[in-house]
Amino acid sequence: MRLSIGRDQLLKPLQQVAGVVEKKHTMPILANVLLRVQQDEISFTGTDLEVELVATQKLNPDQLAQAGEITIPCRKLLDICKSLPANANIELSMDEQKLLIKSGRSRFSLATLPAHDFPSLEEDAGAFSLNVSQRNLKRLIEKTAFAMAQQDVRYYLTGMLFEVSQNQLRTVTTDGHRLALFDAIAEAEPSEKIQVIVPRKGVQELQRLLADEDSALHLTFGNNHLQVTLPISTGKKKEEDANIEGFVSFTSKLIDGKFPDYQRVLPRGGDKIVLLSHEDFRQALQRASILTNEKYKGVRFLLQNNELCIQANNPEQEEAREELVVEYQGESLEIAFNVQYLLDVLNVLEGTNAKLVLSDANASILIQETDTQDALYVVMPMRL
Repeated sequence: MRLSIGRDQLLKPLQQVAGVVEKKHTMPILANVLLRVQQDEISFTGTDLEVELVATQKLNPDQLAQAGEITIPCRKLLDICKSLPANANIELSMDEQKLLIKSGRSRFSLATLPAHDFPSLEEDAGAFSLNVSQRNLKRLIEKTAFAMAQQDVRYYLTGMLFEVSQNQLRTVTTDGHRLALFDAIAEAEPSEKIQVIVPRKGVQELQRLLADEDSALHLTFGNNHLQVTLPISTGKKKEEDANIEGFVSFTSKLIDGKFPDYQRVLPRGGDKIVLLSHEDFRQALQRASILTNEKYKGVRFLLQNNELCIQANNPEQEEAREELVVEYQGESLEIAFNVQYLLDVLNVLEGTNAKLVLSDANASILIQETDTQDALYVVMPMRL
């Protein structure tokens, strides 16, 4: 195997797969990436046995390339590439069991492991496919990822539900105390509603790869995997780099479990509707959170005609009180919530105003944007 390549051409695909490579690993080869060199392209493959990324970079016709494959330490190769000058040319070659790296007057020798020992996710026949814009998929994840459970014996809560119905892709997350739901348009015509659960690591890696662009992506849902291919984001291309092309193939295992029936926990028939400034509400909660109990993070709402009072206190007998002018005509209500759960919602909410729907002190609050029904957020109350 031999390769002569520009530093940025090598660095770009390597950076795409580095995030999935295990830092703490039980198998030494999981700290490596699989490098494949062909006459017209190179590819890097990284995996943690749950998520697999394959980044492919086209080579220019005049570049020297001799086909071969080997696995090499990901972090060390990445650090070497980053440390070289931006316009450096890098030569790679094999010397017995070592990968030799030459650039200018710099020389490196890296230990390798055989390519045939590198694990790969098993092939999974695609059961259903759909098209969705990169921007919509990015928003679906950004708007709901915060409500995934961190650690839970109910392992299906530690992932994100992808639900496909007629021309719609929905994501739902919940940790049992709050729920986030977001809808986006997709080119999909399933014969029946399809649900899959993507694990946290897969969600995080996919979110990192996505760009805020309108280009269409092709998602394939298999029996055990979700697959999507994305173009490598190059930002502003220099004129001399215009002919460089690349893409990333993302594959994630799915969680084998049944997501709870989230429709049952969506609040129905709330008769207390509050309209208020999104940013004023967020800032008031942020200030009140300073004096909440560090363990429980509770704030109390006192709601009455056109006024919302937010109160917080802690074991040191310190208190915070915020008063907001709101649009509300109805009975007085006193209710308490985890302030961090509310802030997480407000940090992804868009629009000038927010809409709160409540019914009584024991029922969950429904938070929406006033301009659109695409997003729904539910937070359970707490006792103080």
